[in-house]
This record gives sequence, structure tokens and C-alpha cells, in this order.
Amino acid sequence: MELYPYEILETKEAVLADNDAEAESNRKFLREKKVFLVNLMSSPGSGKTTTLLRTIRALNGRYRIGVMEADVDGDVDAAAVASLGVPVIQLHTGGSCHMDASMTRRGLERMDLESLDVIFLENVGNLVCPAEFDVGAAVRVMILSIPEGDDKPLKYPLMFSVSDVMLINKTDVAPVFDFDTEACVERAKTLNPDIRIFSLSALTGDGFPAWIDWLEDAITRWRKSL
Repeated sequence: MELYPYEILETKEAVLADNDAEAESNRKFLREKKVFLVNLMSSPGSGKTTTLLRTIRALNGRYRIGVMEADVDGDVDAAAVASLGVPVIQLHTGGSCHMDASMTRRGLERMDLESLDVIFLENVGNLVCPAEFDVGAAVRVMILSIPEGDDKPLKYPLMFSVSDVMLINKTDVAPVFDFDTEACVERAKTLNPDIRIFSLSALTGDGFPAWIDWLEDAITRWRKSL
């Protein structure tokens, strides 16, 4: 029996290529608007929202801040951000495990960019998919909490490879967990020699000044490049 000829199409490569083009468009759009976008990524339960709230409080008054909260469903995090008096939009991904560039653009277009200096995108809690999809952010920041273990760079290398910053969160509970900070840092640096790493506690604020200083410097350098 003669087989009908068929084609094999690598659809993921095409999807990522399309997304990368859209991400570059977002980057250009944000530079024109002079808005600095931070893509904040982590596993669920890493303290992403707590870190974001403390960061907003630390920056408030010096920058006009907006937030895009991405979740499969719900608006708990958006409500927490709104309580600080910060403009926020809740983005429901409809089951998708990440934000892509197109979804991010739709969120950006719903915000009053003329009245903002910095926007934080709190991505869907996941160490896999968000790492694959560039959204057009100025910086990519990932959080690894101590209870997750120091072996995560070995298990999810792409997230550590593409991130500009790793925040090692929940240092306040470090004595309870067998977490080797030196080994974790070495593993992350092997994947990404340029990654900046800060150990902190979003709950107590310990270690936060170094992270905030880095972020403000990054915003300043970005503004000078416009």
C-alpha cells in the first residue's frame, strides 16, 4: 500500500519565532512610552506577591508604578496590589501556564502608560513556560524560595539562563531547611555568569536594600539609553 506523502512541521519553533517578533515590538513600544517593564517569574508559593508588594512600597514616591497580575483565574493578588493605591489590571490566561508577548501587549494597552514610569508583570506561577516566552520586558527577574531547594537550577535551567536577576527569598526560614546557598549560586552562575543574585526575606525586609538599589540603578541606566 502506497503511503500518502506528509509533512512534519515544527510548530513550537514557529510559535516562539512569532512571539520573539512580538516581544521586540513590545520593547520598542515601551521605550517610546518611556515605561520600564519588569517580568517577575517564579513557582507558586515562592513569595512573588509579597516580594512585589514590598518592592512597590520601597519604590513608591520615586516612580509612578503600575502592575499587571497574570493568573489562570482569580483576582486575589490584584486586590492586594490595589490596596496600596497602585493601578493594577488582572490578566486571566484562560488555562495558559504563562504570559506571551501578545497577551502582554493587550494588557499594556489597557493601562494608562502616559502616567506610569515602571510596570511590574507578575507572571503565572511556573518555572517552565514563562522562561520560554519573551514578553518584551526591560529585565527578567526570577524568585527562588529556600523551601524549594537549591537544586532548582539543575531541574529548570532555562529559567536561570534567561533571567537577569535571581532573588533567593525566605531567608527568614533558612534554619529550617537544608538549603545550600553557595551551591545554588554556583549552579545558577554556571548557567548564566551575568545573573545578579540577592538573598532576602520579603516577609521581614532583610536583604531588600541591595535588591532595590540594583533595580533603581537598572531603571536609571535604561532611561539614559533612550
